[in-house]
Amino acid sequence: MAVGKEPTAATQRLLRLMCTGATDRAIARELDVSLRTLNRRIARLQSLLGVQSRFQLGVRAAELEWLAVAPPPQAVGKRNDQ
Repeated sequence: MAVGKEPTAATQRLLRLMCTGATDRAIARELDVSLRTLNRRIARLQSLLGVQSRFQLGVRAAELEWLAVAPPPQAVGKRNDQ
């Protein structure tokens, strides 16, 4: 499986919205895309990860840690003990 530069920020946002249980219409509205574009993006991710369902997509994305939230970057020169 070639995932290339995934997950992009857009892919992570899409997956996080899917995890909320929002409807496709609500997700499309939030992403400012059409339902058709949303369904195309989901289908592309399913194909990319070699899964057949949205449930499998979520499981696989979690396994790959695509849903992990990165810690905020520390300010340059700031120490942890301050």
